[in-house]
Amino acid sequence: MTHDPILSLKLSHTSSMRSVPDGEYNAASRHHIVARLHLSLPPPVNMGKGYNARIASNPYIVGTFACIGGGLFGLDISSMSAVLNNPAYANTFNNPTANAQGAIVASMPAGSLIGALSVTYLGDKLGRKKTIILAGLFWVIGSILQCASVNRGMLVVGRIIAGYSVGISSTVVPVYQSEIAAPAIRGRLVSFQQWSITWGILLQYFVQFGCSYINGTASFRIPWGLQMIPAIILSLGMLAFPESPRWLVDHSREAEALEILADLHGGGNQQDELVVLEFEEIKSQVYFERNEGAKSWSDLFKPGVARRVVLGSSLQMWSQLTGMNVMMYYVVYVFEGAGLTGRRANLIADSVQYVLNVTFTVPAIIYIDRWGRRPMFIYGCLVMGFWLYLVGGLQARFGQWGTLNGAPTWVVLNNPAATRAIIVCSYFFVCSFAITMGPASWTYPAEIFPMRVRAKAVSLSTATNWLFNFALAWAAPPMLTHIQWKTYFVFGTFNFAACIHFFFCFPETAQRSLEEIEDVFSQGHEYSAWAVSRSVGKKDLKDVLTHKESLEKSDA
Repeated sequence: MTHDPILSLKLSHTSSMRSVPDGEYNAASRHHIVARLHLSLPPPVNMGKGYNARIASNPYIVGTFACIGGGLFGLDISSMSAVLNNPAYANTFNNPTANAQGAIVASMPAGSLIGALSVTYLGDKLGRKKTIILAGLFWVIGSILQCASVNRGMLVVGRIIAGYSVGISSTVVPVYQSEIAAPAIRGRLVSFQQWSITWGILLQYFVQFGCSYINGTASFRIPWGLQMIPAIILSLGMLAFPESPRWLVDHSREAEALEILADLHGGGNQQDELVVLEFEEIKSQVYFERNEGAKSWSDLFKPGVARRVVLGSSLQMWSQLTGMNVMMYYVVYVFEGAGLTGRRANLIADSVQYVLNVTFTVPAIIYIDRWGRRPMFIYGCLVMGFWLYLVGGLQARFGQWGTLNGAPTWVVLNNPAATRAIIVCSYFFVCSFAITMGPASWTYPAEIFPMRVRAKAVSLSTATNWLFNFALAWAAPPMLTHIQWKTYFVFGTFNFAACIHFFFCFPETAQRSLEEIEDVFSQGHEYSAWAVSRSVGKKDLKDVLTHKESLEKSDA
């Protein structure tokens, strides 16, 4: 086992720490311990920081700017959904059938699947910061190809490359956020990933809507070209932001990590008590994990990790099987089936859904750390399943076979009340996802894994998201064509099944540090997650030192 000189120094204080009863472990005791720890801190770094210290001092700026990477996913969603009934798009790409259109849409999540898996190497090798910058560059290349595409093949290649970028950013951004955020606001910061997705959807949709008044291919080429601007801002702007201190410690760059932690959480003061506590806790966890084995794929199947891999991957699977992205990608088809067949009226109704998506994500961002992850998963899926069953029931009761754009379609005809009811239920479904499952599904996988496997495990979880995204993006148009209203019953049933899984298997992780979450999973309760108390894992400086003492004794 690698010897930690810091542990030795702190052990010299154990006799005095033991002499202080628990009830008398007061501020003076903590200051005495911290003063002793200061002697072992690495010397200050005398080189250029490589980031802007004033920016680093604001956790919300640091945690939210990288979310532009999530916004790229949103840009892609509405860059496709808004052109589905665009005649210029249909003529340029030879009037794609339901299956062909599904393949075009699915090419983006196919690239994202590859991108998410590549983070297992890029995130550990290059670091979180450089990987985010790289994602922005790939998005620019993909956007250029899409904007210039003259046939389906060129469009698909551009979407695959853009998807590769989204796969990278959707994986590494939550990891970066979780590793630089304080526990009390970590859920809120990571939730901004989902909010940025909703903003990307909304902004790109209104650009598409405005360009829909243009005749010809410029109606879709202009929006596809403009979407490279956020990626350029992301790549250039990340140069002013710090690297993850946990990644730096894991790569033996402790002085830099301490400096960044001080700028992030201590106003630049490396002697700040909370900074020292977090730095020592990170080091302890990293050293412990180094001795658990090499950073290989086999680590994901070791005891204590395999369970979390299943939870992270299944959560991302359920987030897709809720049917939310089907409602985002193909909302034009959904509202056409509800009887809203006019192009302009359909686009306006679609825009309301996207506005609601942005608006109802805000309460989740504010309260996610207060509400907790479990309630958001459980109640969210219950309500979403309810709304989807209502949509399917209304479609079944009032729909009939008709003809739309020359193709047979199950559609509600001459029944304005039923049309409005279906649209409103669809809105309620989107609102339910936005305020619950949407933000929490990105937060949870980013915080449950040990440092040694975090990049690989989160990338595997996100790859699962993109695998199901790819399958559903391709399958949804044929489903809406062939099984019509039953499609909503399928996704409603998935929501109820997810609710059961969340109730039994997903422990609460809110308001704990990444290192304290280790204690949550060490409690067991694999199939009785409700039994894990919210107080499990909570530590102060005394607890951290006692834990390190026990590690040193076991090593001896």
